[in-house]
Amino acid sequence: MERVKKQLDLIFPQEKVKEPVIYRVSKKYDIVFNIRRAKVTETTGELVLEFEGEEGEVEKAIGYLKEKGVRVQPLTHDIVE
Repeated sequence: MERVKKQLDLIFPQEKVKEPVIYRVSKKYDIVFNIRRAKVTETTGELVLEFEGEEGEVEKAIGYLKEKGVRVQPLTHDIVE
């Protein structure tokens, strides 16, 4: 299967901010991630990540995040700092 990269904007609800959700996704679906931007407070978290992995596993990882209540949106542009 082909390896893909996807840039995603993730919004975490308050009850998920302190959970190691990204770690679990990385381990469970063999995803390599690169944090492009992060803003985490006690009440919310927003991450812009790049996921890399087998295409099917990346899609499963996105589904897992959504099941956990994380809002997932694909980025339509690259991050420029």
